[in-house]
Amino acid sequence: MNDWVERLGGPDGPGRYRRYALGSVAYFALFEVGLWALWVAQTDASAATLTSVAVSAVLHALIQVVLGRAALRHYLGDGPLPARLIVLYTTATLALAALGCVLVATGRIGEDSLPPYLFWLVMLYAGPPALALSRGGGAALVAVVSVSITAGGAAVGLRGTQLALVVGAAVFLAPVMAVAFRASGWSVRLVEELAAARQTQTRLAVAEERLRFGRDLHDVLGRNLAVVALKSELAVQLVRRGRPEAEEQMREVQRIAQDSQREIRSVVRGYRTADLHTELAGARSVLEAAGITCRIEEGPAARLPSDIQAALGWAVREATTNVLRHAQGASRCNVSLRTAGPGAVLLVVENDGAPEAAEGPGTGLPGLRERLSALNGTLVTERRPGGVFHLTVRIPWEADA
Repeated sequence: MNDWVERLGGPDGPGRYRRYALGSVAYFALFEVGLWALWVAQTDASAATLTSVAVSAVLHALIQVVLGRAALRHYLGDGPLPARLIVLYTTATLALAALGCVLVATGRIGEDSLPPYLFWLVMLYAGPPALALSRGGGAALVAVVSVSITAGGAAVGLRGTQLALVVGAAVFLAPVMAVAFRASGWSVRLVEELAAARQTQTRLAVAEERLRFGRDLHDVLGRNLAVVALKSELAVQLVRRGRPEAEEQMREVQRIAQDSQREIRSVVRGYRTADLHTELAGARSVLEAAGITCRIEEGPAARLPSDIQAALGWAVREATTNVLRHAQGASRCNVSLRTAGPGAVLLVVENDGAPEAAEGPGTGLPGLRERLSALNGTLVTERRPGGVFHLTVRIPWEADA
């Protein structure tokens, strides 16, 4: 049993389960042939009479196999409605029931042989039409055929227990067979939908990892590349003036490049986090190197949990990158970390020199919002008069904790 379940859960599991369901249709037809063989063996009648019943029963079973497989494919959305097969199957069923009633009426078989004959016919008919048609249409057709067969038995003289046997098949067993066939089709569809959902989940996980990787690369390299560009430009100016400080600036560029290499390796391994204190110190260093006065208020930074510190560290890095990249002639940048009552911590970054019109959408702020959403945090940006850009990050945090 465990081996069967493991095989069903493999890559070919849904196809294997569909083959099992299609095979069960053939099993029901084989079961029907066995019942008719038992009926022929126990019935006292002429060879011609029994042969006619046996041939009709085998043809009925073959039609049931073909219709059952077509009905399952239609239920799963892989084939058209087998309307002609339903008509043929219904006609064959009614004809087989009429044959039994005629044999009783003409005295070729006894009345005792007709109840099991009609019982099996009513019971075995219900499955394929119920699977092929809608629930209402299938129920209506099965009910009409069951009533017709029961009425035929009553017309040739079935009474009492004999008639009750056929009525019981129509009332109880026919619905059971109809539900069993629909449940088989439903289970196949459910297995296939679950397999498709698992494949979709795998693709989404890959896409999410790609987005994470791209977001981390942007966050890691964005500020460093901006600083490299700034210091390289400064070194060029110093070289033109013959100043020895140019060597120091290029050494700084080399150090930043080496740090970037290490950070990229950490991103690839998925281990990198942003340290809030390091990011605040780094922000002050690079902004002041760019000639931007930087004022920082760390507030409750030391008391924050590590996950909140990491998220705020990414926010500081992204805000610093945006100042270096987008602010034209910025002269000041204020970074303030403080509590907002007992239930949240705020990071506010404000700088001047922001362009009047918003630039095209980038990946930095959306990526930062994704990081903050994991902590139920929010990010709000605002452009104020005079070229002032205001960024506010709010993360829930119980200060007393």
